[in-house]
Amino acid sequence: MEGDPTLRLRVFDLNCWAIRYLSKRRQERVQLIGDALRRDGFDLVLLQEVWSERDYSDLKVKLGGCYPFSHYFRSGVIGSGLCVFSRFPILDTLLYQYSLNGYPYMLQHGDWFCGKSVGLLRSRAGGGMGGHGPFALPSCQLHAEYCREKDAYLPHRLVQAWELAQFIRHTSKAADVVLLGGDLNMHPEDVGIRLLRGWTGLRDAFAEATRFEVSGEGVSGVPGYTGRTPTHPGACSQGCEDGCTLVPNNCFTVKSELLPFPLGIRIDYILYKAVSGFTVKCEELKTTTGTAPGMDIPFSDHEAVMATLHIRRQGQAAGDTLATAEPTLADVVTEARTEVGVGLRAAQRQRYSTGRMAVLALLLLLLQAAAALGALAGLAAGQPFPKLSFSLLAFLAIGILLLATGLHLFHTMEVKMLQGTEEQMRMALRALQERP
Repeated sequence: MEGDPTLRLRVFDLNCWAIRYLSKRRQERVQLIGDALRRDGFDLVLLQEVWSERDYSDLKVKLGGCYPFSHYFRSGVIGSGLCVFSRFPILDTLLYQYSLNGYPYMLQHGDWFCGKSVGLLRSRAGGGMGGHGPFALPSCQLHAEYCREKDAYLPHRLVQAWELAQFIRHTSKAADVVLLGGDLNMHPEDVGIRLLRGWTGLRDAFAEATRFEVSGEGVSGVPGYTGRTPTHPGACSQGCEDGCTLVPNNCFTVKSELLPFPLGIRIDYILYKAVSGFTVKCEELKTTTGTAPGMDIPFSDHEAVMATLHIRRQGQAAGDTLATAEPTLADVVTEARTEVGVGLRAAQRQRYSTGRMAVLALLLLLLQAAAALGALAGLAAGQPFPKLSFSLLAFLAIGILLLATGLHLFHTMEVKMLQGTEEQMRMALRALQERP
C-alpha cells in the first residue's frame, strides 16, 4: 500500500579472487573483507570466487553476529565460489549449473572445473516491509573472457547469459523483488548484457543510481569518498567514476589485459527489478578503489560494488513484464543467436576432427592387432617391428583413442547444447516478432 514504509536495502557485491594456492595474499585479504563487512553492516552480501570452504567458514564465524543467515553454493570440482550473507532469514536456495562452461582441456583457465553457476536464494525482509516482500536473490559468475580480440568463449558465455535470463524469468514469479549481483565478465554494451537485461527487464543499478560515489580507500564509512550527481543516469567522466570494477591501478590486475581500456572495465554488476506491487529505486551506488584501510593491498583484483536501494509497496501490481516492448530486443536476440551459431559451427568442426582422430587411432590398433596375430599364427617370417617400438606404438594409439573419444563425446554434448540454445532463441525471436 502507499502508506507502507520504505525499505532501505544496502547491498554489497565483490569478486574476492580467493583461489587457494594461486591468489596472492588470499587469507589476509579474506580477513580484511570480513573486517570491512562486519564494520559496515550491509543488509545483503554477495561474494564470488570464495573457492575455499575454509575461507567461507572463517567468514561465517566472523560475520555471524551481524549476518546471522548465510549459504555457500557447492558445484563442480572446486566449487562455484558463490556465497551469500544476509541479515534477513533465508527461506530456501537453489543452484543451477550452466550447461556449457569452457573446455576441460584448457587447464590454464580452469573455468570448467569450478562449475560456473547461478545460485538462487529466497529471503524475506522483516519489519521494513511489514512482513511482505519475498526477494529472489540470484548470485552468479559467468565464464571469463581472457582475450577480447579472439574470444573463443563468447558462445559459451552467451549460452550462460541466456540460461541465466531464463532462470530468472522462471524462478522470480513468486517474488516481489529480484536482485542479481555478480561478476558477469561482460562489458555494459556487450550483447550478453543487453540480452540479459532486455529479456528479464532487470535494471542496472549504476545506470539508474541517483548518486554515484567512489571510495578512495576501503568501503563505506571511511574517508576518501568523492560523490557526484550525474546530469543523466550513469554519466561520469574518468577512472572508477565509470563504475569500473577492474582498474589498472589495482596491484593485482594483469595490466596487459587492460591496455585497450586505460580507465578500466566494468564487469561486476548489481541488477534489480520489482516484479509485483513494488517499486525499486537505486538511491546511491559506490565502488571501492585503492587499498584497504591501513593496508598496502586492496580487497581483491576486482573492486566492490555497493548499492543502496529503496523498495516501496505500491497500490497496483506492476506485473512480471519483460522489456520486450523495445523493438531493439529482437535485434539483440538475433545478434546473440548469430554468435551462438558461430560457436555451433566451430563445435561441429571440433567434433568432426576428434571423431576422425579416434577412427584413425582405432584403425592403427586394428592393424597392429592383425600384424600381431599374423606373427603368432606364423604367417609372417618374423616380427615386423621391434617389440619395444611395437608396444610403445600400441600404447600411443590407445592413449590417442581414449583422448579423442572423450573429446568427441564432450564436443557432441557441446553441439547439442548450442543447438538447443539456438532453437530457444529462434522461438523467442518468433514470439517477439509476432507481438503487436
